[in-house]
Amino acid sequence: MPMTRAEAVIDLEALRRNLATVSSAVTGVPVMAVVKADAYGHGMTRIAQEARGAGVSWLGVALLSEARALRAAGDTGLILAWLWAPGDPDLDACVGSDVDISVSALWALSDVAASARRLGVRARVHLKVDTGLSRNGASLDEWADLVGAALAEQGSGAIDVVSVWSHLANADRPDDQSVADQRTAYEAAVAVAAEAGLPPVVRHLANTPAALGYPETRYDLVRIGIGIYGVPPATPGSASALGLTSVMTLRGRLALVKVIPAGQSVSYGSNWTAPRRTRVGLVPLGYADGVPRSASGRAQVLVNGARCPILGRVAMDQFVIDLGELVGDVRAGSDVVLFGDEATGAPTADDWAVASDTIGYEIVTRVGARVPRRYVGAR
Repeated sequence: MPMTRAEAVIDLEALRRNLATVSSAVTGVPVMAVVKADAYGHGMTRIAQEARGAGVSWLGVALLSEARALRAAGDTGLILAWLWAPGDPDLDACVGSDVDISVSALWALSDVAASARRLGVRARVHLKVDTGLSRNGASLDEWADLVGAALAEQGSGAIDVVSVWSHLANADRPDDQSVADQRTAYEAAVAVAAEAGLPPVVRHLANTPAALGYPETRYDLVRIGIGIYGVPPATPGSASALGLTSVMTLRGRLALVKVIPAGQSVSYGSNWTAPRRTRVGLVPLGYADGVPRSASGRAQVLVNGARCPILGRVAMDQFVIDLGELVGDVRAGSDVVLFGDEATGAPTADDWAVASDTIGYEIVTRVGARVPRRYVGAR
């Protein structure tokens, strides 16, 4: 089906190359492909299928509802879900379908164990310790109590503790001392669990930047999120420098081309005024589609091989670009690339992140449901 207004092209071959690149870099350590947030905007079910086809044994999601959706789509492999609150309606479905569940507190352990007893199964649990990120995870002061309670539930037949894990705060910074400090805290927590009688478990600490930049954090499993989508784990950065290729290309078609006179302003707020007669193009994408309003007047798009700046404010459904005199023959229907593979000359998600004072993760994950996904490079 031809593109009408806009589309996000998802290059599955690039995804497979990125997975292969990361797998090679971590020298034989198993990879968990993180597909939370609709696979960072790329389409969770399709990306999960490709990752499984590429030999990935683990998938990671944030929410229990995401894990349940993967099971409903037919995925039967290892899945870890790590973010949930008391009373989550998807808990029983996840426990009953053998989803691994992260536990960071006594209430969560109690809820998982109660679900397992209701269903007559043993729940697979990853105990999470907070080693310095100060988000999810049991504090070091609470860790021994959580381990003891988990061992008691394991002895009762309600759960199996299959992992001890944590999350790094600053692995995207080279030679950051906090990585070593968190690793020390993590190993101390693993030792506490072992001394309490926990059998050997899967240890995982490294996210994408740690897996690529801090080999000592790889342990038994690495969690790769943004890297498999070809977005650098730090901004600004270069995907090609890491051997990665952008998986998503966000494209649109010009809805209108016209010339405005000198002195005429563009878009809401009239914060850009034409200094001379200016040829402009209207791109029918806006912040309702995930184009960040904060990039107004700062980001660029690619038209006919030339970079064209945004003029004025990004609106809900559209924004205006300066076509200048170098773009060549353009008209309504001409292609516009907002971001994609840097090798094509297009701006990258990272470029948009810099223009928006954010990170590449946010740029790709915010591309909304109004933008169809088109998959290319299928086997």
